[in-house]
Amino acid sequence: MDPVVIPILVAVLAVIFLVSASVRVVPQARRYNIERFGRYRRTLQPGLNFVVPVADRINTKLDVREQVYSSDPRPVITEDNLVVNIDTVLYYQITDPRAAAYEVSDYLQAIDQLTVTTLRNVIGGMDLEETLTSREEINARLRTVLDDATGKWGIRVNRVEIKAIDPPHSIKEAMEKQMRAERDKRAAILHAEGERQAKILTAEGTKQSDILEAQGTQQAMILRADGEAQAVERVFQAVHRNNADPKILAYKYLETLPHLANSDNNTFWVIPGELTEAVRTVTTAFGDKSASGPPEVAQTTPTPDEKPAESVTGAPALEAGAAPTLDAVTAAVEAAKEADAAVSEAKAEAEAASSTQPPRPNRKKADTDE
Repeated sequence: MDPVVIPILVAVLAVIFLVSASVRVVPQARRYNIERFGRYRRTLQPGLNFVVPVADRINTKLDVREQVYSSDPRPVITEDNLVVNIDTVLYYQITDPRAAAYEVSDYLQAIDQLTVTTLRNVIGGMDLEETLTSREEINARLRTVLDDATGKWGIRVNRVEIKAIDPPHSIKEAMEKQMRAERDKRAAILHAEGERQAKILTAEGTKQSDILEAQGTQQAMILRADGEAQAVERVFQAVHRNNADPKILAYKYLETLPHLANSDNNTFWVIPGELTEAVRTVTTAFGDKSASGPPEVAQTTPTPDEKPAESVTGAPALEAGAAPTLDAVTAAVEAAKEADAAVSEAKAEAEAASSTQPPRPNRKKADTDE
């Protein structure tokens, strides 16, 4: 090989090495810190950059995008001396690559320790219930403290969130029992309210139903009474308008007597004293003079050896205060039979007279003439 070619090749290789060593391509959202002879020189921006070979070197490569850091659960004591484990989520972004590389040795560890310290200061002034219900306040106080402390490190804390708050197991059980009791209480209250409303509505419905039923009964009784009153008034007017004599009234009275005996609730019935008067009136109207008066009874005073005198009809006479005998009962039954026969005969004669005879006022006048 020609001795001249070798130096040329060495020179070319050296030039290629120097060119490649002097060119640096930085990706987007990255920042490179350049040191020259161990001293910070500058920060390379995204794109094509040139450095001095051998003299300049890249010290740190940083990502300036927003990043998420989740810490491990850390024990924190509350104001009421309860230990709770709290783990947080931190959202941060590097704003100054030089300060992040040279102001703090490990910014993630520094942020983690600062977060734990701040949490203990904040949670130490709160009890457990306030800790569980004041997450927004805790997040805001953490972000304020971390943002002030990390500003000189070239880091901006955008957001701090409490991921979980884990109280002790015994406290969890007590809280679950309390929550269960509260829910049972609310359920019992709601159930009682429902039953109360149901009873109130049922009572109101029953009240309205009773009122409407009473009003309906009242109206029905009023209408029924009005109807009966009108019927009685019409009958009364018809009787007075037609000038009904006592004979017709006596006949109607006799017609009503059998209905009294047909009632299911009557085990016996009494013949009223007006029966003989009614029979006398009816029989007199149709010319039966034999029934015009009751049979006479012989007024004799019996001797001690003689039996009591009997009436004309054959029924034994009763002494004052004496109990009725079997003959007296038989005589009463026969009298009732005679009365029924007289009523039947009076009905037949009345029907015949109503079809053949002139009006009753003329008949009454004829009877008077006789």
